[in-house]
Amino acid sequence: MALHPKIAEVTDRIRARSEGPRRQYLDTMARAAAVGPRRSHLTCGNQAHAYAAMGDQKDALVADKAPNIGIITAYNDMLSAHQPFETYPALIKKAAIAAGATAQVAGGVPAMCDGVTQGQTGMELSLFSRDVIALSAAVGLSHNTFDAAIYLGVCDKIVPGLVMAAATFGYIPSVFLPAGPMVSGLPNDEKSKVRQQFATGEIGREELMAAEMASYHGPGTCTFYGTANSNQMLMEFMGLHLPGASFVNPNTPLRDALTVAGTERAAQITALGNEYTPTCDILDEKAFVNGLVGLMATGGSTNLVIHLPAMARAAGIILDLQDFSDLSAVTPLMAKVYPNGLADVNHFHAAGGLGYMIGELLNAGLLHDDVKTVAGNGLNLYTQEPKLDAGRVTYAKGAGESLNTKILRPAADPFQKHGGLAQLKGNLGRGVMKISAVAEERHIVEAPARIFHDQDSVKAAFKAGEFTSDTIIVVRFQGPKSNGMPELHGLTPTLAVLQDRGLKVALVTDGRMSGASGKVPSAIHLAPEAANGGPIAKINDGDIIRLDAINGTIDVLNVDLASRTDAVADLSGNGTGVGRELFEVFRQNVGQVTEGAGVAV
Repeated sequence: MALHPKIAEVTDRIRARSEGPRRQYLDTMARAAAVGPRRSHLTCGNQAHAYAAMGDQKDALVADKAPNIGIITAYNDMLSAHQPFETYPALIKKAAIAAGATAQVAGGVPAMCDGVTQGQTGMELSLFSRDVIALSAAVGLSHNTFDAAIYLGVCDKIVPGLVMAAATFGYIPSVFLPAGPMVSGLPNDEKSKVRQQFATGEIGREELMAAEMASYHGPGTCTFYGTANSNQMLMEFMGLHLPGASFVNPNTPLRDALTVAGTERAAQITALGNEYTPTCDILDEKAFVNGLVGLMATGGSTNLVIHLPAMARAAGIILDLQDFSDLSAVTPLMAKVYPNGLADVNHFHAAGGLGYMIGELLNAGLLHDDVKTVAGNGLNLYTQEPKLDAGRVTYAKGAGESLNTKILRPAADPFQKHGGLAQLKGNLGRGVMKISAVAEERHIVEAPARIFHDQDSVKAAFKAGEFTSDTIIVVRFQGPKSNGMPELHGLTPTLAVLQDRGLKVALVTDGRMSGASGKVPSAIHLAPEAANGGPIAKINDGDIIRLDAINGTIDVLNVDLASRTDAVADLSGNGTGVGRELFEVFRQNVGQVTEGAGVAV
């Protein structure tokens, strides 16, 4: 089917906007690629150091004829999503040797979990960890002995950071290998109910702990559709995973076979072979548009509204919030996965998953098929489904129809005709709102403001019974310059309780919410942030704010903001404790959140 005119328009707009930086980026990649296989330019002493621990593979490395694969791993055994990566390097090395290649662990990158740091001081390092990951991966690959790279990472900041590194080293191929989601545990809606009961004092901490442990209970990503699983979707839509790789559970024969197949593919697409596919050729404007469409069609995480512009900048591509908004307007919401529905990602995968969705969107003209991927040319390859045949991956035609239309619907009969995101613009700046889980009657909220400078103060006011009428809760000085932009997901149960009591409530913040936040209207990522003199710093208690996701506006009414002075928050406590001292340089140099809140890009 012909490409939808809006998809073509946005793609052309991104291409034109990015012309200068993209040309410079591609010229840089071309110069690096022209040098040829990296190892041939190292001195004998350089190579001796690089191969000293490689045993009987030294000869192959010295000969420069067999591709050498660098592994960048986010393994740690504290986080369920990354624990499965413990066994990957040995499996990758074995598969590489069988394919006539070699592999080395080039380096490790940190992987922190927003679930562990939620509401804690450590969350203030979370967003900045993305740039640390990109820098760490660059250090690992800087030894310059690799013909391709394999990236092992799953969660919130890890994949965006790794993509930033992969783009920077875009003259070599990259293959991303996921670990997959944990098997289903306590249903997410039951977990959410327990959290609300705890917030109102109906149950104690013992019951809350039991529910949390039953929900997060084994290896793999959390099963709700938050940032981690949105990342996995993106890697498939953008052609950096093998087809069908995203949502296969850890420690299964198919999961291991996909890891072997990914290693073999990394060896096949280096400059030493006949299918050279450098990452710079994959990460073009079409790939990013495909990723944005996937984000909208699945109702994915708002955190990617921050990460995608940073990822794109690393490849010389400039994204704008208007691109997100315009693509959302024409992309059907095809999936209902918690918090947008009751299903989890395992149910989504079983219903037809990403392969079915990509096929539907291609047929509707909403995706670019003419793209390069690690699997070959054309996104149509990603409509296939991996199967296990004698221990190896083979591909068969994927699901031609949804196996559960309560979870996954065709593009022609979606849950909503538009995607899960709205851009908001007005005299309070620019922000976004995730609307896929918000009831339509709550897409417009107009109410008096109540101002707070931290989420604990909101919770204290709630416990004191201070919210008795319609209220727009403003939590400011939560942007990256103020305190690293921690998630405010801890407010979700409180706001949900107020909404369930019949109040019209909304959140307005220059901070961010969890990728799993859902049914309460939340205008987030408001920019400029308060610490940069944004209009949000001029709001007073009682000001009437109108949040309108239908028309894409956010305004304070009947107020001359220019006549007011900015509020000043005491941020002196944001610089110390749990490593915050080391990140002062990040807070001082971070970019606008609308441009990706980047430090390294």
